[in-house]
Amino acid sequence: MLLTIPGLLNAAQLDKIHQVLAEARFVDGRLTAGFAAARVKQNEEMQAEPERMQLLIRVLMASLGHNETFRFAALPHRVADPIFARYQPGMTYGDHVDDPIMGTTGPRFRTDLSMTIFLNPPESYDGGELVVRTSFGDTRVKLPAGDAVLYPSSSLHQVAPVTRGERLVALTWIQSYVRDAAQRELLYELNLARERLLKEGPGTETTGYVDRSYANLLRMWAEV
Repeated sequence: MLLTIPGLLNAAQLDKIHQVLAEARFVDGRLTAGFAAARVKQNEEMQAEPERMQLLIRVLMASLGHNETFRFAALPHRVADPIFARYQPGMTYGDHVDDPIMGTTGPRFRTDLSMTIFLNPPESYDGGELVVRTSFGDTRVKLPAGDAVLYPSSSLHQVAPVTRGERLVALTWIQSYVRDAAQRELLYELNLARERLLKEGPGTETTGYVDRSYANLLRMWAEV
């Protein structure tokens, strides 16, 4: 499932992130890439200075924690510290699959989902689309500042070359309580129906059946 999340960050949060990044040092993005990805990666990433990173993490994690679409789609068990990446003209990130296991300074975790959060308006740069390969063809994603896209970490994907301006994004990875992508998608869609029923007919028998089915399927498939 590839899912966009509009307005994950509001204008004030975007302004704060840009203020922090304006004073940050960016280094070669290949320093955080695996062996295979390093051959196709051409970008820059913010050097992880502890005080600056903690401020940015607080802003992003607060947004993720309050966003129902993210919570019910990802069913997050662990969320990685974000990486802030920029692409200037000529920079790109060729076809790659994200590392299946991440974590260097803390517990190791499995990557089930990847998330790209767009920080610059799409009209401020040319190119730079996130291109996700699917069985139905390529999906190209370039969203307004503050919007995010969630997609399986197992997907083959790339960042198209930037030809003008600057592409600035935040990236993070999630280990879900539900490992199987098809089960997560089923639970997400079932919860959409469940939430609608709980609002429109909270006391009906049908609502009770759907509510219990969601809870028991999550119980059946969750890994803790």
